[in-house]
Amino acid sequence: MHMKYLEELQKIEQILETDNQQYLTSEVLCSIPFRGAELPVYAISMGNHSPDLPSMTFVGGVHGLERIGTQIILTFLEMLLTRLQWDITFADLLQRIKINFIPLVNPVGMLNHTRSNGNGIDLMRNAPVDSEEKTVWLGGGHRISPRLPWYRGEAEKTMQAEAQCLCDYVSKHLFQSPFSLVLDCHSGFGMHNQIWFPYAKSRRQAIKNIGEVYFLRQLFFQTYPHQNYRFEPQSQHYLTHGDLWDYLYDQSLANSNIFLPLTLEIGSWRWIRKNPLQLTQSLGFFHPMKPHRISRVLRGHLILMEFLVHASLSFEKWLNASHTDLMKEQAIELWYKNNDKPQTKQ
Repeated sequence: MHMKYLEELQKIEQILETDNQQYLTSEVLCSIPFRGAELPVYAISMGNHSPDLPSMTFVGGVHGLERIGTQIILTFLEMLLTRLQWDITFADLLQRIKINFIPLVNPVGMLNHTRSNGNGIDLMRNAPVDSEEKTVWLGGGHRISPRLPWYRGEAEKTMQAEAQCLCDYVSKHLFQSPFSLVLDCHSGFGMHNQIWFPYAKSRRQAIKNIGEVYFLRQLFFQTYPHQNYRFEPQSQHYLTHGDLWDYLYDQSLANSNIFLPLTLEIGSWRWIRKNPLQLTQSLGFFHPMKPHRISRVLRGHLILMEFLVHASLSFEKWLNASHTDLMKEQAIELWYKNNDKPQTKQ
């Protein structure tokens, strides 16, 4: 059924059914029931699976309306597979890193054209973590009703299957790496492309690895000075309950390895400004509708994604420089100077 009605899931399975099997490993993290069918949530990997090596993971489709994130990840995956056919430098790179892809976390939501999953629950409000400060009404996550957007689910319930299988995969495969980065691809907020990092639950509390994030930002801006991303904590825009990456980041602190989850928030308001009529379509607020604009978005983030792969691979080269008190001080000055007594997570 999904082969006929969900193009992104069909694309994933086409990639897995071709000659690419010699380069890829895959697993079904969970299967989500829908009208008598089972829709799989796939994890795909390439590279060296040794737990002693760094990893880079790309995640998409957490919100079913945000199809462009899944499409960006699949475009990047296909590009890497093509390079493996001729690029010996990339083949050598894969001996020293593992690259993971979870392109479509919420297949029922994407099939239904809804932000939430099939149970009406927003997966990015579903983790067992509460904001320490006041959130925006409804949008920050609520427990009123699944008929309203941003519903968290019932407090006493376990996480939804899609959220739980994502968390299980991260804790099993990423926490064991000495260094791991995640880029979770979303759309639907603002006029600018933004790279966010935890916390979504607090404007006052900085993550323990704030120096590493700040230095990574410096590396990106120095290497690609003409890019147009804004790189900042999500809390500068709004606070939420139940953020999966807040939850997973805090879980990762139980070991000494470094886990840095980032969110790519594609500024979809620009698409609407250029083409207001797309608001008449169900995907219009979250997905570029013009073919030329889709192509531009699909190619527009490949530099960022390649940079993150190389930054993960080369973490030992730059990580020590990011551990200094100066890096933390500059990060606090840049992102938290207007907040009351910002604290660093211990």
